[in-house]
Amino acid sequence: MRNQPYQCGLDAGIDVVDGKWKVLILWALHERPRRFGAIRRELTGISEKVLTQQLREMEADLIVHREVYEDTAVPRVEYSLTESGKELQVALRPLGAWGVRRMRMLEEMGDSAVG
Repeated sequence: MRNQPYQCGLDAGIDVVDGKWKVLILWALHERPRRFGAIRRELTGISEKVLTQQLREMEADLIVHREVYEDTAVPRVEYSLTESGKELQVALRPLGAWGVRRMRMLEEMGDSAVG
């Protein structure tokens, strides 16, 4: 919700997933809610600061839900996708499939260039 007014629907959609880590966070949360540490372990190379920032932005954009469980000795926090986040995940599947095909094509081109 940062770059309003938007020029088109793609502009609004890209604003929500802008940057390297947000689509990877969506991927990490697509099957089930996860704790912060589990997300961080899943996303090799992301710093704690960046993950915190990205999760906060995604929460502000209503893509991620943050649930605090205080009924334990040490309160725990889980992150999950909202309904809007789940819709976004579905919308990104064709792009992911295209990316897989592209990775294969580039791999084949690399193999043929060597041989």
